[in-house]
Amino acid sequence: MQHRVVGWAAVAMAAFVAWPAARAQSATSAVLDTPVAPVNDLPNPYKRIEGWAELPKGMEWPAVTGVQEGPDGNLYVLERCHENSCAGRTEPPLLVLSKSGKLIRAWGSGLFNFPHGLWVDREGNVWITDAHAEGGKGNQVFKFTSEGKLLATIGQAGVAGNGPDTFNQPTAVLVAPNGDIFVVDGHRPTKNNRIVKFSKDGKFIQAWGMTGHEPGQISEPHTLAMDSRGRLFVGDRENNRIQIFDQEGRLLAIWRQFGRPSGIWIAKDDTIYVADSESWGPDEPGWKKGIRVGSAKDGKVTAFIEDLEATTQEHSGAEQVGVDDQGNVYGAVVRRKMLEKFVKQ
Repeated sequence: MQHRVVGWAAVAMAAFVAWPAARAQSATSAVLDTPVAPVNDLPNPYKRIEGWAELPKGMEWPAVTGVQEGPDGNLYVLERCHENSCAGRTEPPLLVLSKSGKLIRAWGSGLFNFPHGLWVDREGNVWITDAHAEGGKGNQVFKFTSEGKLLATIGQAGVAGNGPDTFNQPTAVLVAPNGDIFVVDGHRPTKNNRIVKFSKDGKFIQAWGMTGHEPGQISEPHTLAMDSRGRLFVGDRENNRIQIFDQEGRLLAIWRQFGRPSGIWIAKDDTIYVADSESWGPDEPGWKKGIRVGSAKDGKVTAFIEDLEATTQEHSGAEQVGVDDQGNVYGAVVRRKMLEKFVKQ
């Protein structure tokens, strides 16, 4: 039976009253935002593998927006059907691959406009955000089984807003070990710029964040990850930094040493992988595009997987990053339309 999580007016509006206080709590934090020099000159212990992944027959690689290993050991790959959109297309946006690249199954045709965020939870459920409203679809978060059966939705289809049951271009979703759901909401050109927290059954709990450049303020939250301590790492992309919050919205730290973050993945041992897809331009001069690897415990950067076009402005590098249990690193590339794989040399 499908469980559709929308409405919940009385409970949601009661919780929504606390939202301004949560915003102020994070925005007035005394955490320092310290500039750092570009971090480019680090070893790359990985070898790039090409032409390794299989697509459905007749399909070419479109923009790829997410990749994650599920508890079944397979790779779940989110992509945008044709070129950079699923609107009006019939190609399946969710591919399930073996780690060797063999296509196992594909699903999701006709459900999304602009699939953006991917999360596979501990139970193997697949969560996807649709970051564009068009034709009565979009601006929602979806929960599926690993086979593609729809279990739940959060948000109102095709409606843009910043309330307790509306989004405006949600970019990423994450499910905490206790089942709480976190969504980062706001992509170009919208300015929601917030993190929204729901209970495991989809009831609104709180939201925090506001547009700006000060500590606690956000400009295009593009990715979300959680470390072993339960801290939330938010890729504050247009501000060229990672902001780290606790699960109640208190700002704990700001890191700039990983570049301009489009994607973040944190492994079980707290190794952090940050995909910088858009540096080497006027917004982040001197920084090369690529995937920086380090520690979520102390913030030290130890390796750099340099992008194929690390010093050009015409294309972006990997916008999202995933890592499997063998330590292989995967880059989801939007503008060059590919799924990269890197193995340790």
